[in-house]
Parts: sequence; C-alpha cells; structure tokens
Amino acid sequence: MGAGPALNRLQAAMSETAQAVETMLEHLLPSGNGSQSPVPEAPVPEAPVPEARVYEAMRYACLGGGKRLRPFLVVAGADMYGVPRDRALRAGAAVELVHCYSLVHDDLPAMDDDELRRGRPTTHIRFDEATAVLAGDGLLTLAFEVLADPATHDDPAIRCALITALARAAGAQGMVGGQMFDLAAEDRALDLDEISRLQNLKTGQLFNYSCAAGAILGGASKEELDALTLYSQDLGLAFQIADDLLDIEGNEYEVGKKVGKDADAGKATFVSILGVEAARNKATQLVEQASSHLEFYSERADLLRDVARFVIERRT
Repeated sequence: MGAGPALNRLQAAMSETAQAVETMLEHLLPSGNGSQSPVPEAPVPEAPVPEARVYEAMRYACLGGGKRLRPFLVVAGADMYGVPRDRALRAGAAVELVHCYSLVHDDLPAMDDDELRRGRPTTHIRFDEATAVLAGDGLLTLAFEVLADPATHDDPAIRCALITALARAAGAQGMVGGQMFDLAAEDRALDLDEISRLQNLKTGQLFNYSCAAGAILGGASKEELDALTLYSQDLGLAFQIADDLLDIEGNEYEVGKKVGKDADAGKATFVSILGVEAARNKATQLVEQASSHLEFYSERADLLRDVARFVIERRT
C-alpha cells in the first residue's frame, strides 16, 4: 500500500476499532468471580472462585495483543450498512473469541507445538495444557453466547443467521476441518489446489464470516453477501500467502512467534510450491481480484480495499 492517505486512513480506523474491541472483550470475558465487567471500566478484582484459573487463562489468551483484523472486517462491513457500532463490536468480539480459541488449541503440543504467540508465552506454557484446552473451549462457547444475546440484534432471525454462519465457519466444514486437513498433510505432499483448499478451510472460512457478519446485521441481500464471500475468499488466500512469506522472510521479534517452522518441518506451503517471487505475485493478483468483487459498493468499500492491500504488506 505504501505511505499516503489510504494507509493513514486504514491505520487510524484499525487502531480505533482494535481499542473498541479490546474494551468489548474486557466486558464480555469473565473476571475472577465469573462475572462480566462493566464497560468501559476494567474488571474489579473480587473473591476468586475455583474456576478462576480458566477465566484468567481466557483473558490471557484474548486480551492485550493482536491486530484484531477479523473484528475490523466485521465493523467495516457493518459500517457500509449503517449498523449501530455496539452491535458490530459484539459480532466482531465473537469472531475474535473464536480466533483466539483456535490459536490456543493450535499452539498445543498435540498440534503445532508453539511456545510463543504475540510476543509472549503461549497459553499452555503460561498455564498448563489442560487449562489451555479448557480456556479454548470457554472462548469458543462464549462467542455463541455473545451472538445469542438480544444486545447483538433485536431480531432473533438475524441472531440465528450469525450463529449459524459462525458455527459453519468454525466447525468441521470450516476451520476445524482445515486443521485436520493440515495435520493429515504432514505425511504427504500437496499440490497447489490442495493447499488452496486447506487454507480456505483453516483460515479463509473465518475471514468469510468476518466479511459477512456486518452485512448480515445490516440485512444485506444474497447478491451482496455473495460479493463479500468472493472478496473474502481471495483475501483469505492472500493473507495466508503473506503468512507463508513471513515464515521465510520475517523475524521472530516482528512476527511475534517463531519463524521458519514450516520449512524446518518440510511442510507444503504456497511458498514451497510456487517459490518466493511467484507466491508474492500470486498474493498481489488475489488482492486485485478481491477488490474487483467490491465494485457494487463503490467508495463505501474503500476500507475493505485498503485491508486487502494491507494483508500482503504487513510485517506481523
């Protein structure tokens, strides 16, 4: 994207949304006694309950870091339809809860066995494996509680649509299925089509939900949702190619996690199949293609176009 008005606009919007999402998550996540804290104040320490350790682990996994890209996509999409900000932030917080749960479980020794996430020890290192599993479970189920609450939308049909879409994106036909595919692929070589399908499941489906959620809140038509789905599919693949490039070219301090793991494990990635330059060119092509799907929205979708360029230029 480079320096300029578009970058400044995007950075300001992402920073504002990230802070608002952090405040919402502070409110939604249980504190030491299991209660939710008021907004915008931080939780007040109270007498702990036996399950307080899992509350602490949930908060550790979810607060104080991350780009909050998925919630930003929710909010940017909702803004195109004039959705009240509190509703958009709740839907955005829900997808972030699911994303953080997936990171906690992906980092476990049984999965990717990572010890660093967002520049600090992973949840199972900071606590223990059993607590990390339970914290992930808690984050996942809390996401659906948030969406089911009338505060997210007063129309039960809209709330059900959000819940159904997130369940499909996160479940066995989406992110969970993609993780299983990823584990199974450790024992065999994948071609480009298989890598694309794997990443569309593992990473792309949550992007699909993030791009659709704001529009669902706004009562979008099927044609509008279809356009956002096409945009999000290209965005998700571009994001993953950028991740693969960072694993080769990034450094641990900037990225916030160990780099070079895919290459060390001999794991098939877009970069290992295409090579660095061809992968970078493919990501650029996907960004241009993603933006072309937003023509219907004209200037209302400028932030989404900026996000598409951002995901391939980021260093974290």
